[in-house]
Amino acid sequence: MRVTDHPTDVAAAGAWTRALAYFELTKPKVVSLIVFTAVVGMFLAVPGLPPASALVWGTLGIGLAASSAAAINHVLDARIDAEMARTRLRPLPRGKVSEATALSFAFVLGAGSMLMLALLVNALTAVLTFVSIIGYAVIYTIWLKRATPQNIVIGGAAGAAPPVLGWTAVTGSIHPDALLLFLIIFAWTPPHFWALAIARRDEYARVGIPMLPVTHGVEYTKQFIWYYTLLLSVITVLPFLTGMAGLFYLASALVLDAVFLRYAWRLRGSDRADLPMRTFRYSINYLALLFAAFFVDHYLPWIWASSS
Repeated sequence: MRVTDHPTDVAAAGAWTRALAYFELTKPKVVSLIVFTAVVGMFLAVPGLPPASALVWGTLGIGLAASSAAAINHVLDARIDAEMARTRLRPLPRGKVSEATALSFAFVLGAGSMLMLALLVNALTAVLTFVSIIGYAVIYTIWLKRATPQNIVIGGAAGAAPPVLGWTAVTGSIHPDALLLFLIIFAWTPPHFWALAIARRDEYARVGIPMLPVTHGVEYTKQFIWYYTLLLSVITVLPFLTGMAGLFYLASALVLDAVFLRYAWRLRGSDRADLPMRTFRYSINYLALLFAAFFVDHYLPWIWASSS
């Protein structure tokens, strides 16, 4: 300790560093997108505004559950993370948090989320959220991720659940429209993550993770990114065709799909090293903007009615 350092300042700095490490365990960027899609599901579930109680406690409960799953994923992937450039600065590889402490943290978050959802929201949302935690943190991370190059496709079901969870938090039931939201994220996950897997192919190969570019090659993966992006573009039109969404959503989806298809097509025919990560980053913005379009479209009739 330097002579100018006050013990209280040192303690405060240490506490802040630990707090940041715990916050990083929750994968805040990933969880923020998960929570956003869940919240949009809540608003789409009702013609007006969702009940404040379901909105507040549902959002907190789903957010805590996603954070718990993320922390468990950190623990289970600690060895792999230490060997990959993208993840080696995470809290566990750097020794900022022990595995036992991280697991305890995950358990507290998970238990808190289950109690919150079961007692303050509804039992269906609590059960589905628990299944999603198990699906991502255990089935995907422990088994699928290491067992098959189709890990992302199969494991994508857990990642596609949030809008359904948001819907059930408000209504207490599963509606076909909620399943359409699920289907969109399910189809979006493979091209989103395979683009990253191409960029990090050598790292995945080094740690023995059978991602599709590792087992079947980069060109094969690029073809399937294109196929899944085509499939996604078709699926995103379904909410308009079923009457779930209107013209504003359709126009937004068509523009977003066109850009995604352009990225996928360029990726398919180019060896440019920057394209996989550019496609990956766009895919994140794509999903956020698509769900924002759902939200705006849902309330446009209200806006027009109030202005007339």
